[in-house]
Amino acid sequence: MRYLVTGGAGFIGSHFVRSLLDGSLGVDVSRVHVLDKLTYAGNLANLSGVVDDPRYSFVQGDICDGQLLDEVIPGHDVVINFAAETHVDRSISGPQDFVLTNVVGTQAVLDACVRHDIPRVVHIGTDEVYGSIDVGSWTEESPLLPNSPYAASKASGELLARAYHRTYGLPVSTTRCSNNYGPYQFPEKVIPLFVTNLMDDRKVPLYGDGLNVRDWLHVDDHCRGIQIVVDRGDPGASYNIGGGVELTNRELTALILEHMDRSWDEWVEPVADRLGHDRRYSVDDSRIRSLGYLPSHTFDQAIGETIRWYRDNESWWRPLKG
Repeated sequence: MRYLVTGGAGFIGSHFVRSLLDGSLGVDVSRVHVLDKLTYAGNLANLSGVVDDPRYSFVQGDICDGQLLDEVIPGHDVVINFAAETHVDRSISGPQDFVLTNVVGTQAVLDACVRHDIPRVVHIGTDEVYGSIDVGSWTEESPLLPNSPYAASKASGELLARAYHRTYGLPVSTTRCSNNYGPYQFPEKVIPLFVTNLMDDRKVPLYGDGLNVRDWLHVDDHCRGIQIVVDRGDPGASYNIGGGVELTNRELTALILEHMDRSWDEWVEPVADRLGHDRRYSVDDSRIRSLGYLPSHTFDQAIGETIRWYRDNESWWRPLKG
């Protein structure tokens, strides 16, 4: 199998690439080609462990570049589109980059896959496209009601994927994951931000009352879910991928403090809430579970392992820390 992974130098994309090449996804791969623009969150250090693998190759470039896509996409059996701008705060202060990459870039990838008859395409989305839910959980049939520029741009990309399946017959499926965590996550995201702040004896900033709820998904479970969709997902369908661990931000903060032996009163700094901050995310992932997906990481153990990874890999995150 020959894979093209866009955004493959980012947090989740690089984990997927490493997992393909080390055999943990159970795929017989002959080539894994990575396309990444290497913006601030794309980091070749994330792929340092696979650079000597003869099946791996890399090209730096923008998914909005149709001519480049016509050079790199032909000949692949599977295209996985991870490439995206992903940080909500950045989308609030500068939405244009999110529209360009997440909407225009997605359209360019889909269009190139149609031109070159790619037999399998998976577009990586987010549960944030649903908006906020007070009780219960979203199914894939729930309406898309995004509340941030980031979420709106991702919802737009998903609608394009649906349209390309309906209009052109492109065999594309979409995934909608909950909040990811694990090694190699850029330190602007909440878990690595809090962990690295505490390592630097800096307080952690907690938005508002801290009662916003998120479902937490280990990046390794997420990548296994993506491969299940590649193997057994229906073209044109969307698949929620959850971790089954719903925590308020206060509960998450308390767990990190406990693992790092820090006190709440001394190390937590309340800050003004984010604009349009969604209150609760929760996905019903029974559709992908019916295909054999099941999270394998327990949060308490995995968060401890994640914290230890950042402690042991300061040389990776230190140059990225603002």
